Amino acid sequence: MNTIQAEFEILDERFNGIGGDERIEILHTGTRWAEGPCYFPAGRYLVWSDIPNDRMLRWDELTGHVGPFRQPSGYVNGNTRDAQGRLLSCEQGNRRVTRTEHDGSVTVIADRWEDRRLNSPNDVVVKSDGSIWFTDPPYGITSDYEGHRAEQEIDGCHVYRADPATGAVSKVADGFERPNGLAFSADESLLYVVDTRRKHLRVFDVHDDGTLSGGKVLAEGTSDGIRLDDAGRIWAAGEGGVLCFDPDGTLIGRLRIPEKVANLTFGGLKGNWLFIAASTSLYALMTNVRGITPSGTP
Repeated sequence: MNTIQAEFEILDERFNGIGGDERIEILHTGTRWAEGPCYFPAGRYLVWSDIPNDRMLRWDELTGHVGPFRQPSGYVNGNTRDAQGRLLSCEQGNRRVTRTEHDGSVTVIADRWEDRRLNSPNDVVVKSDGSIWFTDPPYGITSDYEGHRAEQEIDGCHVYRADPATGAVSKVADGFERPNGLAFSADESLLYVVDTRRKHLRVFDVHDDGTLSGGKVLAEGTSDGIRLDDAGRIWAAGEGGVLCFDPDGTLIGRLRIPEKVANLTFGGLKGNWLFIAASTSLYALMTNVRGITPSGTP
């Protein structure tokens, strides 16, 4: 297996002691734009997206084998799993969020808001109450590279919530240019959302009725996917690799990656593997921190 040197850059003393293996594993290379890594502990495998090639790939932890998972995929971008271990995907090309059931069938979660087609859902998270939250920039409709060129039907790019009981889709946050990666805090009291074009991270208060308030800019320099560890630190795609922010928004460290990072996730049986989708490659590093699961439960 090919590896590269792991380079942790300490920018604040709070990053001292955070690290992992001395070398980062290159699990696969050969994608056009790697995105959306999602780890499934029950099967000990990871799936991720190769958007321009309209496919999803699967890496098997026990064998190291990489093979096709789904093609065509609908130009899938972000992926996550729910509490039942089902795959949720943002299909940019089909302009919808879907769930893959255990029998392999696909259920449409959201494809419209107020009778207008979504732009092109980008990233998705699931709250422990079963609600599904996603961002909706227009990357899949601005050209044929990551989807299908089409007219934008919604005036703006927003964050949405799909109700677990009724399936109703509601707009929960706006004021973005290009909303992208999103993640809940471990107690689900906060929702973090990246605005790619503005290169910053906003934080919202989450209320029991499914609404949000606040939305202040917490950090600068983020560009795409984010995940949290169990200490509340935010790990984010950004300049030079994977950035690590303290919960107060201070950039405290960086894990350097030689390609542009799009997204990341924690996985492995202990949740301490950091999987990184970056341009042509999928990277993995065993760390001494532990991520929280997509549903917000440690």
